[in-house]
Amino acid sequence: MKRRMVLGDFVVAYLRKIGVRHIFGIPGDLALQLFFALGQEHQFEILTFSHEPGVGFAADGYARATGRIGVVCVTYGAGGHNLVNPVAGCFSERVPLLVFSGGPGEEERKLGTLIHHQAREIESQFRIYSEVTCAACVLSDPHTAARELHRVVRAIWAEQRPGYVEIHRDMVSREIEVPDELIEWDGRLHFQESNSRKVEEAAHEAAAMFNASLRPVAIVGIEIHRYKAAHEVVQLAERMGAPVLTTVLGKGAFPMNHPLHMGVHIGPISPPSIVARMDAADFVLNLGCLKTDMNFGNRPPHIIQDKTLWAVDRRVDIKYHTYTDVGVNDFVRALLRESLREHHEEVRYADNLSNHEACAGHARTSGTIRVAELLNAVNEFLAAKRRYLVAAESGDMLFGALDIRVPPSGSYLAQGFYASMGFGVPAALGAQVGSGLRPLVLCGDGAFQMTGMEISQAPRFGANPIVLVANNGGWCIFRPVAERRDLLQIPPWPYARMAELWGGAGFEVHSAAELRDALEAAHSARTFAIIDAHVAPDDLSPVTLKYIRAAARRSRPPAERRPGRD
Repeated sequence: MKRRMVLGDFVVAYLRKIGVRHIFGIPGDLALQLFFALGQEHQFEILTFSHEPGVGFAADGYARATGRIGVVCVTYGAGGHNLVNPVAGCFSERVPLLVFSGGPGEEERKLGTLIHHQAREIESQFRIYSEVTCAACVLSDPHTAARELHRVVRAIWAEQRPGYVEIHRDMVSREIEVPDELIEWDGRLHFQESNSRKVEEAAHEAAAMFNASLRPVAIVGIEIHRYKAAHEVVQLAERMGAPVLTTVLGKGAFPMNHPLHMGVHIGPISPPSIVARMDAADFVLNLGCLKTDMNFGNRPPHIIQDKTLWAVDRRVDIKYHTYTDVGVNDFVRALLRESLREHHEEVRYADNLSNHEACAGHARTSGTIRVAELLNAVNEFLAAKRRYLVAAESGDMLFGALDIRVPPSGSYLAQGFYASMGFGVPAALGAQVGSGLRPLVLCGDGAFQMTGMEISQAPRFGANPIVLVANNGGWCIFRPVAERRDLLQIPPWPYARMAELWGGAGFEVHSAAELRDALEAAHSARTFAIIDAHVAPDDLSPVTLKYIRAAARRSRPPAERRPGRD
């Protein structure tokens, strides 16, 4: 860095300083100068996709899989607005994403006429992104541009949420001032500091509650992963010796094969043994758990104040009072310094696939595989493999994947709260580029028809995901509550044949045995693969069925709900 630099060169130097290696994007006229500045030879690897939603989901998957900031560059208006949905998902689920957008130049703005790609006003896109990011700016002043970019990036990292930087096309080549502190800065980004006295006091009170309990339980949420405290949480769990559950959004934040891991907590629709164990708990330690309807089975969490602790959103709620300015990462480390009484409870993992009724599902349709059978086959496949990343698409596969177990050498990602369909395939591509893990994507046919075509990009990136399409002929998660099923139909696509036309391997399966063979064949293939698994139109995963029933009960008038059941 130099004290005076062209803005485009400064952006490149700044991104290199914070360790950026990959940038996702699509070129467009109002962003061409910025796009080509970022794409200078030997700077970054630029990954382009077919459509901006694919760009955003890929950068999201990259950030989740690597723990680094995902970087995106798109054009103004038509490109930026296409990207809003993936960015909103990152905001909801605490994913660090840096969005660069081009924009019209100063002379164009002075004309006072509408500019192509413009919506309502030139500032409209900035206002839209201000709603779905933790920090946003337009770099229009050469005296403050460097500090403004730095402000946004620091906020992205501190809050683990997306930020937005708009650079109008005539600014890319303008000379700006770079302050000395940025020139001398080592490029390290930091989380927000906690109040050390509050941290210690909160940990001391939590330890006293834990030591007085006889049947404690810990629940691990997504903030443990985002704030890099997963290793310390494992140490804490082993010190406590109590069962550990994860939330829907936090699945993967605690090792799935750990002997203390009991499974995924989904409120009252959890497996019966988890419901019973939670009912018996006299102390519940919630670490980094967002209070969402998805995490708690489509109903508000049942909180008993005198036995529940919540450490989330930079605060710790204990009984009837709150410690503010306490990050969950610092709180966990402080708990490790406390004297904790070790429990010796035997923990058994619980899922929704082990009982016969769940696996039976609906009556078998000839030539189809049940969803529970599909999930069991995937678990058998993963148990014998290493270095796989499971990416779960929204819809039935999001709920079904809660019963998937990933080996310790692998990883897991899903939009467990925002739940936007179309996430899975592009997110898996970004995740493999960043982590090197081979993805296994669990995807419904409805979601595949939204962004699944991005799999054709895989050979360009050296990626080889296996996409398992649960093909039931429509948006079938809504069939149990739909009066008009014709509104949920989608056209039948030849998924396996499409894979072959795009340069991959394709398989079509109608039974669990055929699926097992196809998974092994796809594993041996060097390229990407699509497995078209024909699922009965009315069959759904066990968790989905329970979730829909719970939602239906909640939608009924209170007078119609059964006491003790709703």
